[in-house]
Amino acid sequence: MTRATSVALTGATHARLCEHLLRDDGQEDLCLATYRASSGRNRATAILRDVILPQPGERDVHGNVTFTGEYVLRATEIAARTQGGIVVLHSHPGATRWQSMSGPDRDAESSYANLARELTGLPLVGMTLAGRDRTWSARHWDTGVGRDIAASPAHNVRVIGATLDISWNDRAVPAPRTTGQHRRTVSCWGEEVQADLARRRVLVVGVGSVGLDVAVRLAASGLTSITVMDFDIVKEHNLDRLIGATRRDVALRRAKTHVVGREARRNSTAANARIEISNLSICEPEGLAVALDHDVIFCCVDRPWPRAVLNGIAYSDLIPVVDGGVAVDTMPSGTLRNATWRSHVVAPGRPCLLCNRQLDAAQVALDMDGLLDDPDYIAGRAGHPNQPAGQNVAMVSINAAASLLAQYISLSVGPAGMGDPGPLQYLLSTHELLHLDHPSNPHCPYEAAEAEGNKRTPLVGAHSAADHLRASHGSDLPLKVRALRLVDDRVDSIERWLDRRA
Repeated sequence: MTRATSVALTGATHARLCEHLLRDDGQEDLCLATYRASSGRNRATAILRDVILPQPGERDVHGNVTFTGEYVLRATEIAARTQGGIVVLHSHPGATRWQSMSGPDRDAESSYANLARELTGLPLVGMTLAGRDRTWSARHWDTGVGRDIAASPAHNVRVIGATLDISWNDRAVPAPRTTGQHRRTVSCWGEEVQADLARRRVLVVGVGSVGLDVAVRLAASGLTSITVMDFDIVKEHNLDRLIGATRRDVALRRAKTHVVGREARRNSTAANARIEISNLSICEPEGLAVALDHDVIFCCVDRPWPRAVLNGIAYSDLIPVVDGGVAVDTMPSGTLRNATWRSHVVAPGRPCLLCNRQLDAAQVALDMDGLLDDPDYIAGRAGHPNQPAGQNVAMVSINAAASLLAQYISLSVGPAGMGDPGPLQYLLSTHELLHLDHPSNPHCPYEAAEAEGNKRTPLVGAHSAADHLRASHGSDLPLKVRALRLVDDRVDSIERWLDRRA
């Protein structure tokens, strides 16, 4: 598979670059920056870090713009010292949309590409800013050596600010075709926004009741690339909330991802949707690599360890995480006292899960040590021997899914020019929607790791519980179950064949 490339930067960095590159006199300008690599399974992303503006005499603006070798060497030394790569950025003031490189642009970048890679160990990255609509285009000089060095056009450039703004390389990732099925959707925000949303690679981590609803709604909205990640299997007590799962799925010991993938495909309206299934944990190195291939992540898990991993990459790798969940509070008698659902976007400029009190560092350590897999803890029977843990109701969990999706729309579309609203909490008992004001801790270790990329704090490792569950619904299945699965798969294939011809 061809390795995709991308670039990500914060809204603050984007604003600083625009201020320098878009001149009042309408001429082109140029500057340099450093980046850290973020390596996914199939995508390499350059995470912009420090903007290095030219000092007097280091660049000459004369309609076009030229720069000196001394400027490049100064920036390269900074990049090498901080274990990063170097980015050359310039502007096309009157241009719009994704830009191809001109001959002079190609000559200028290629002349320094070998030097930059030799001194930093990372490819030179080139970026162009179209001045009229502030669209970025980018390429990684990662192919060949010497005079044969060449650039791989990036698939997109992501700016994470109040909204997530993505510039798309239409040649590498063409806009999906809309059909009559999307007429009502497109009428909400227009063809251009739909073309943007439909191309975003979205990962849903944890596909219980909330994650399933999120994945199916994304598929129905025309998204073409959705990955669902979970290593758990469907059990009898999931059937009152996991819409679409059946007693047959329990008997066949189906993975939750199998059910969610099936329901997402059935409800997808995209012409060529790619619904990918991952039975990994985000806490495993391979699971993290899968996550780094995505533009947005939904966090629908309640365990501390995976939430800590996702909280980390929201800052270190600049991938926004839409997080939330449900909590049900019961009386000692077992009757309902209250239910709440929360949602928030975790990304630079917003409080992390630790700061907004949705993550307990002590619980993360216990989870990483495997202590939270104690059967008594899971069953929640330590203090309430007659009540199951994780109380939830399908009529409640759909509200959490809706709240997460509303956060996603605000982050991606920016209704009335406004981004995500910040942390929200809904109280069922009083029917109040609260806007929670949780400031960031100035010493927060997660937020301090912004744009670290592959130098992020390592939180992933071996996951014995995931290994055990994968074996229980994979290679260790009885022969009868495996045979019935083949029949079930065949029935599903026939149904999909009929749907395609309807």
